[in-house]
Amino acid sequence: MFYYIKGTLTHLESGIAVLDVGGVGYKLTVSGTTYDAMPPNRSVKEPPIVLLYTYMAVREDGIELFGFATETELSSFKLLISVSGVGPKAAMSILSLLSPEKFALAVCTEDKKTIAKANGIGPKTAARIVLELKDKLMKEHVGEDLPVLSEKGSAVNSVGGGRSKLSEATDALIVLGYSKAEALNVLKDINTDAMELEEIIRASLKKLMKY
Repeated sequence: MFYYIKGTLTHLESGIAVLDVGGVGYKLTVSGTTYDAMPPNRSVKEPPIVLLYTYMAVREDGIELFGFATETELSSFKLLISVSGVGPKAAMSILSLLSPEKFALAVCTEDKKTIAKANGIGPKTAARIVLELKDKLMKEHVGEDLPVLSEKGSAVNSVGGGRSKLSEATDALIVLGYSKAEALNVLKDINTDAMELEEIIRASLKKLMKY
């Protein structure tokens, strides 16, 4: 029904944003990621104008609007609630812990422990999320020109072939949200020759998430 709502931010607290549009206050449930993206200027005299992409959940006990600062986060939310056993509350919990980029990285590298750190998400649910979304996110974020990782962690030949693991790892980190400079900086300290591609990416992410 609503693709986005643009209005005056009249109220903001953890998990909730209220936008005034033509005298009507729309209450939206927001993640920690979207909350952090809200404008710093929240003065009463000049409240900021913001735009939130929306998802409307209709249940027997009512209707709830969810708001997202970016279309990427909205897309991540829709992917999450497509997983069996994962509802809007659980999806928002994960997106409050992880940005869309870091969520995609966690799924693509099968980092179930990181996903399970979200409130209300146990190891079994995290494992189900990885199982059901890994292939989708690998295709969406990595693309056909990058290697597809097998279950054992080895890389299947990429289109064109002959590319080094260092080059493939660099491209994978770039498409998953990091700059080329960041990727090259972290990879220079990793012994890529002695590791499989997925191991290289995992090691890189651990270092990048500490920065």
